[in-house]
Amino acid sequence: MPLQISDRVRALAAQAQAEVRDQFDRIDAIAEENSLKVLSAFQKHRVAEGYFAGTTGYGYDDLGRDKLEEIYADIFGTEAALVRIGFVNGTHAIACALFGALQPGDVLVSAVGAPYDTLLGVIGVVDKGPAP
Repeated sequence: MPLQISDRVRALAAQAQAEVRDQFDRIDAIAEENSLKVLSAFQKHRVAEGYFAGTTGYGYDDLGRDKLEEIYADIFGTEAALVRIGFVNGTHAIACALFGALQPGDVLVSAVGAPYDTLLGVIGVVDKGPAP
């Protein structure tokens, strides 16, 4: 069944595409440049099929995860990178965000009251042992 789209609507669509062509070309150029960065990093770090193997999730000798972190650091020009596919729970996710945003000795202000109990050790309100 052929689409019943009027010539006027088709003309408007063509006009809209023509008007935004420069923006799409710019986005395509950025995407191509970033793809080349990723491919170059994969080559530089000699990514092989074995790095895509499954993992137990415990992080011991996880070659794929370690290689992915090397690639992220290389692409973004950083000393190191921490890349994880998933978090254990909400506290883990919040803790990682706080560790990334705060330095030891910084003050955390909570706009909604006291943090829940599992975060108390993360932010140093209660002693949970030495920080990792």
